[in-house]
Amino acid sequence: MIKIFLLLVLTMCAFAANSILNRIGVARYGMDPMDFAAIRVAAGAAMLWILVMLRGKMPLRIWTWRRGAGALALAAYMVGFSWAYLSLEAGLGALILFGVLQVVIFGWAVRERQMIPLLRWCGACIAFAGLCALLWPVGADSVPLGGALAMIVAGVAWAVYTLLGKGEPDAMGATAVNFLICLPVVALALPFSNAGFFTMPGVLTAVTAGGVTSGLGYALWYYVLPHLPATVAGIAQLSVPVLTVIAGAVMLSEPLSTRLILAGALVLGGIAISVIPRRQV
Repeated sequence: MIKIFLLLVLTMCAFAANSILNRIGVARYGMDPMDFAAIRVAAGAAMLWILVMLRGKMPLRIWTWRRGAGALALAAYMVGFSWAYLSLEAGLGALILFGVLQVVIFGWAVRERQMIPLLRWCGACIAFAGLCALLWPVGADSVPLGGALAMIVAGVAWAVYTLLGKGEPDAMGATAVNFLICLPVVALALPFSNAGFFTMPGVLTAVTAGGVTSGLGYALWYYVLPHLPATVAGIAQLSVPVLTVIAGAVMLSEPLSTRLILAGALVLGGIAISVIPRRQV
Protein backbone atom coordinates (compact mmCIF):
# COMPACT_ATOMS: atom_id res chain seq x y z
CA MET A 1 0.00 0.00 0.00
CA ILE A 2 2.93 2.34 0.73
CA LYS A 3 4.26 1.71 -2.78
CA ILE A 4 0.90 2.64 -4.33
CA PHE A 5 0.73 5.79 -2.20
CA LEU A 6 4.22 6.90 -3.28
CA LEU A 7 3.42 6.22 -6.93
CA LEU A 8 0.18 8.16 -6.51
CA VAL A 9 2.10 11.15 -5.13
CA LEU A 10 4.54 10.99 -8.06
CA THR A 11 1.64 10.83 -10.52
CA MET A 12 -0.08 13.87 -9.00
CA CYS A 13 3.19 15.81 -9.26
CA ALA A 14 3.37 14.89 -12.96
CA PHE A 15 -0.21 16.11 -13.47
CA ALA A 16 0.61 19.42 -11.77
CA ALA A 17 3.69 19.78 -13.97
CA ASN A 18 1.45 19.41 -17.04
CA SER A 19 -0.49 22.53 -16.07
CA ILE A 20 2.67 24.52 -15.45
CA LEU A 21 4.35 23.40 -18.68
CA ASN A 22 1.23 23.98 -20.78
CA ARG A 23 0.74 27.45 -19.32
CA ILE A 24 4.41 28.32 -19.95
CA GLY A 25 4.41 26.96 -23.50
CA VAL A 26 1.17 28.60 -24.64
CA ALA A 27 1.07 31.84 -22.65
CA ARG A 28 4.76 32.64 -22.18
CA TYR A 29 6.42 31.18 -25.28
CA GLY A 30 3.55 31.92 -27.68
CA MET A 31 2.91 28.38 -28.92
CA ASP A 32 -0.43 27.85 -30.65
CA PRO A 33 -2.60 25.56 -28.47
CA MET A 34 -3.16 23.01 -31.25
CA ASP A 35 0.52 22.92 -32.17
CA PHE A 36 1.41 22.46 -28.51
CA ALA A 37 -1.14 19.65 -28.13
CA ALA A 38 0.07 17.85 -31.28
CA ILE A 39 3.73 18.00 -30.26
CA ARG A 40 2.80 16.89 -26.75
CA VAL A 41 0.90 13.84 -28.01
CA ALA A 42 3.62 12.94 -30.54
CA ALA A 43 6.34 13.13 -27.87
CA GLY A 44 4.26 11.04 -25.48
CA ALA A 45 3.60 8.40 -28.14
CA ALA A 46 7.28 8.22 -29.08
CA MET A 47 8.42 7.86 -25.46
CA LEU A 48 5.84 5.19 -24.65
CA TRP A 49 6.51 3.07 -27.73
CA ILE A 50 10.25 3.18 -27.09
CA LEU A 51 9.60 1.85 -23.58
CA VAL A 52 7.18 -0.78 -24.89
CA MET A 53 9.80 -2.04 -27.33
CA LEU A 54 12.54 -2.00 -24.69
CA ARG A 55 10.49 -4.17 -22.34
CA GLY A 56 10.13 -6.73 -25.14
CA LYS A 57 6.40 -7.18 -24.67
CA MET A 58 4.11 -5.60 -27.23
CA PRO A 59 0.43 -4.93 -26.39
CA LEU A 60 -1.59 -8.05 -27.16
CA ARG A 61 -4.15 -6.08 -29.16
CA ILE A 62 -3.80 -2.63 -30.60
CA TRP A 63 -7.50 -1.89 -30.96
CA THR A 64 -10.22 -2.55 -28.42
CA TRP A 65 -13.34 -0.49 -27.82
CA ARG A 66 -11.88 0.62 -24.48
CA ARG A 67 -8.65 1.85 -26.05
CA GLY A 68 -10.49 3.55 -28.91
CA ALA A 69 -12.72 5.36 -26.43
CA GLY A 70 -9.68 6.18 -24.30
CA ALA A 71 -7.88 7.69 -27.29
CA LEU A 72 -10.87 9.89 -28.16
CA ALA A 73 -11.17 11.00 -24.53
CA LEU A 74 -7.43 11.72 -24.45
CA ALA A 75 -7.68 13.79 -27.64
CA ALA A 76 -10.59 15.85 -26.28
CA TYR A 77 -8.65 16.43 -23.07
CA MET A 78 -5.48 17.48 -24.89
CA VAL A 79 -7.27 19.97 -27.16
CA GLY A 80 -9.46 21.47 -24.42
CA PHE A 81 -6.56 21.66 -21.96
CA SER A 82 -4.30 23.49 -24.41
CA TRP A 83 -6.97 25.97 -25.50
CA ALA A 84 -7.96 26.75 -21.92
CA TYR A 85 -4.49 27.88 -20.92
CA LEU A 86 -4.54 30.67 -23.46
CA SER A 87 -6.68 32.64 -21.01
CA LEU A 88 -6.74 30.78 -17.68
CA GLU A 89 -4.05 30.92 -15.02
CA ALA A 90 -2.54 27.58 -14.11
CA GLY A 91 -4.23 27.25 -10.72
CA LEU A 92 -7.69 28.31 -11.85
CA GLY A 93 -7.52 25.97 -14.84
CA ALA A 94 -6.55 23.09 -12.58
CA LEU A 95 -9.48 23.90 -10.25
CA ILE A 96 -11.99 23.75 -13.11
CA LEU A 97 -10.42 20.60 -14.57
CA PHE A 98 -10.33 18.56 -11.39
CA GLY A 99 -13.55 19.99 -10.00
CA VAL A 100 -15.39 18.78 -13.10
CA LEU A 101 -13.58 15.45 -12.88
CA GLN A 102 -14.68 15.07 -9.26
CA VAL A 103 -18.34 15.67 -10.14
CA VAL A 104 -18.26 13.22 -13.07
CA ILE A 105 -16.52 10.44 -11.13
CA PHE A 106 -18.77 10.74 -8.09
CA GLY A 107 -21.79 10.89 -10.40
CA TRP A 108 -20.63 7.71 -12.11
CA ALA A 109 -20.10 5.98 -8.77
CA VAL A 110 -23.64 6.92 -7.70
CA ARG A 111 -25.03 5.72 -11.05
CA GLU A 112 -23.23 2.40 -10.61
CA ARG A 113 -24.61 2.17 -7.06
CA GLN A 114 -21.17 1.87 -5.55
CA MET A 115 -20.89 2.06 -1.80
CA ILE A 116 -19.33 5.41 -0.91
CA PRO A 117 -18.51 5.68 2.81
CA LEU A 118 -19.68 8.79 4.60
CA LEU A 119 -16.13 9.86 5.43
CA ARG A 120 -15.23 9.74 1.74
CA TRP A 121 -18.12 12.09 0.95
CA CYS A 122 -17.03 14.38 3.79
CA GLY A 123 -13.41 14.30 2.64
CA ALA A 124 -14.41 15.17 -0.91
CA CYS A 125 -16.50 18.11 0.26
CA ILE A 126 -13.71 19.41 2.53
CA ALA A 127 -11.12 19.10 -0.24
CA PHE A 128 -13.33 20.81 -2.81
CA ALA A 129 -14.18 23.59 -0.35
CA GLY A 130 -10.46 24.14 0.14
CA LEU A 131 -9.95 24.42 -3.60
CA CYS A 132 -12.74 26.95 -3.93
CA ALA A 133 -11.27 29.01 -1.08
CA LEU A 134 -7.85 28.82 -2.69
CA LEU A 135 -8.55 29.53 -6.33
CA TRP A 136 -11.98 31.06 -6.82
CA PRO A 137 -11.69 34.64 -8.18
CA VAL A 138 -12.54 37.37 -5.71
CA GLY A 139 -13.75 40.93 -6.16
CA ALA A 140 -14.09 42.11 -9.70
CA ASP A 141 -12.12 39.21 -11.19
CA SER A 142 -14.06 37.07 -13.63
CA VAL A 143 -13.35 33.73 -15.26
CA PRO A 144 -12.82 33.91 -19.06
CA LEU A 145 -15.81 32.08 -20.54
CA GLY A 146 -14.00 30.51 -23.49
CA GLY A 147 -11.18 29.18 -21.36
CA ALA A 148 -13.60 27.87 -18.74
CA LEU A 149 -15.69 26.01 -21.32
CA ALA A 150 -12.57 24.49 -22.89
CA MET A 151 -11.38 23.27 -19.50
CA ILE A 152 -14.82 21.85 -18.66
CA VAL A 153 -14.60 19.76 -21.84
CA ALA A 154 -11.10 18.68 -20.80
CA GLY A 155 -12.36 17.76 -17.32
CA VAL A 156 -15.17 15.57 -18.62
CA ALA A 157 -12.78 13.90 -21.08
CA TRP A 158 -10.19 13.27 -18.38
CA ALA A 159 -12.85 11.73 -16.12
CA VAL A 160 -13.81 9.35 -18.94
CA TYR A 161 -10.15 8.49 -19.50
CA THR A 162 -9.70 7.81 -15.78
CA LEU A 163 -12.76 5.54 -15.57
CA LEU A 164 -11.68 3.58 -18.66
CA GLY A 165 -8.22 3.08 -17.18
CA LYS A 166 -9.54 1.03 -14.26
CA GLY A 167 -10.21 -1.90 -16.59
CA GLU A 168 -6.79 -1.99 -18.28
CA PRO A 169 -4.48 -4.89 -17.27
CA ASP A 170 -1.47 -3.52 -19.23
CA ALA A 171 -0.90 0.07 -18.09
CA MET A 172 2.01 0.99 -20.34
CA GLY A 173 0.73 -0.88 -23.39
CA ALA A 174 -2.72 0.67 -23.10
CA THR A 175 -1.33 4.18 -22.68
CA ALA A 176 1.00 3.73 -25.65
CA VAL A 177 -1.92 2.62 -27.83
CA ASN A 178 -4.06 5.51 -26.58
CA PHE A 179 -1.39 8.05 -27.54
CA LEU A 180 -0.84 6.40 -30.94
CA ILE A 181 -4.54 6.52 -31.85
CA CYS A 182 -4.93 9.96 -30.28
CA LEU A 183 -2.25 11.55 -32.49
CA PRO A 184 -4.16 11.62 -35.81
CA VAL A 185 -7.31 12.75 -33.97
CA VAL A 186 -5.47 15.74 -32.47
CA ALA A 187 -3.89 16.41 -35.87
CA LEU A 188 -7.39 17.02 -37.26
CA ALA A 189 -7.48 20.21 -35.17
CA LEU A 190 -4.24 21.59 -36.66
CA PRO A 191 -6.01 23.44 -39.53
CA PHE A 192 -7.54 25.64 -36.82
CA SER A 193 -4.11 26.66 -35.50
CA ASN A 194 -2.10 29.75 -36.42
CA ALA A 195 -0.07 27.85 -39.00
CA GLY A 196 2.94 26.72 -37.10
CA PHE A 197 4.37 29.58 -35.04
CA PHE A 198 7.12 27.71 -33.19
CA THR A 199 9.73 28.80 -30.69
CA MET A 200 12.48 26.46 -29.52
CA PRO A 201 11.64 26.93 -25.80
CA GLY A 202 7.97 26.29 -26.61
CA VAL A 203 8.74 23.11 -28.53
CA LEU A 204 11.02 21.84 -25.75
CA THR A 205 8.28 22.57 -23.22
CA ALA A 206 5.74 20.62 -25.29
CA VAL A 207 8.15 17.68 -25.74
CA THR A 208 8.80 17.57 -21.98
CA ALA A 209 5.09 17.75 -21.23
CA GLY A 210 4.42 14.95 -23.72
CA GLY A 211 7.30 12.58 -23.18
CA VAL A 212 7.73 12.87 -19.42
CA THR A 213 4.83 14.33 -17.46
CA SER A 214 2.12 13.08 -19.84
CA GLY A 215 3.40 9.85 -21.41
CA LEU A 216 5.16 8.42 -18.36
CA GLY A 217 2.73 10.10 -15.95
CA TYR A 218 -0.35 8.64 -17.62
CA ALA A 219 1.20 5.16 -17.85
CA LEU A 220 1.90 5.38 -14.12
CA TRP A 221 -1.68 6.56 -13.55
CA TYR A 222 -3.08 3.55 -15.41
CA TYR A 223 -0.84 1.33 -13.26
CA VAL A 224 -2.12 2.85 -10.02
CA LEU A 225 -5.82 3.06 -10.96
CA PRO A 226 -6.76 -0.64 -10.54
CA HIS A 227 -5.61 -0.40 -6.92
CA LEU A 228 -7.92 2.54 -6.10
CA PRO A 229 -11.71 2.92 -5.82
CA ALA A 230 -13.00 5.33 -8.47
CA THR A 231 -14.00 7.92 -5.87
CA VAL A 232 -10.56 7.83 -4.23
CA ALA A 233 -8.97 8.27 -7.67
CA GLY A 234 -11.12 11.37 -8.16
CA ILE A 235 -10.45 12.82 -4.72
CA ALA A 236 -6.69 12.26 -4.92
CA GLN A 237 -6.54 14.39 -8.05
CA LEU A 238 -7.91 17.35 -6.09
CA SER A 239 -4.37 17.71 -4.76
CA VAL A 240 -3.16 18.72 -8.24
CA PRO A 241 -4.42 22.34 -8.17
CA VAL A 242 -2.67 22.89 -4.83
CA LEU A 243 0.55 21.39 -6.21
CA THR A 244 0.13 23.56 -9.32
CA VAL A 245 -0.11 26.76 -7.31
CA ILE A 246 2.91 25.79 -5.20
CA ALA A 247 4.90 25.01 -8.35
CA GLY A 248 3.79 28.32 -9.82
CA ALA A 249 5.06 30.13 -6.73
CA VAL A 250 8.44 28.40 -6.94
CA MET A 251 8.96 28.40 -10.72
CA LEU A 252 7.03 31.48 -11.83
CA SER A 253 7.55 33.68 -8.75
CA GLU A 254 3.83 33.79 -7.97
CA PRO A 255 3.04 34.85 -4.36
CA LEU A 256 2.61 32.15 -1.69
CA SER A 257 -0.14 33.54 0.52
CA THR A 258 -1.69 32.60 3.85
CA ARG A 259 -4.83 31.83 1.88
CA LEU A 260 -2.89 29.25 -0.14
CA ILE A 261 -1.44 27.58 2.95
CA LEU A 262 -4.78 27.32 4.77
CA ALA A 263 -6.75 26.19 1.72
CA GLY A 264 -4.04 23.69 0.82
CA ALA A 265 -4.31 22.22 4.30
CA LEU A 266 -8.07 21.77 3.75
CA VAL A 267 -7.49 19.99 0.46
CA LEU A 268 -4.82 17.65 1.77
CA GLY A 269 -6.79 17.02 4.95
CA GLY A 270 -9.88 16.13 2.92
CA ILE A 271 -7.85 13.71 0.83
CA ALA A 272 -6.41 12.11 3.98
CA ILE A 273 -9.93 11.58 5.36
CA SER A 274 -11.11 10.12 2.07
CA VAL A 275 -8.40 7.49 1.75
CA ILE A 276 -8.84 6.01 5.23
CA PRO A 277 -9.48 2.29 4.68
CA ARG A 278 -13.14 1.44 5.10
CA ARG A 279 -12.52 -0.95 7.98
CA GLN A 280 -11.16 2.02 9.96
CA VAL A 281 -14.20 4.23 9.27
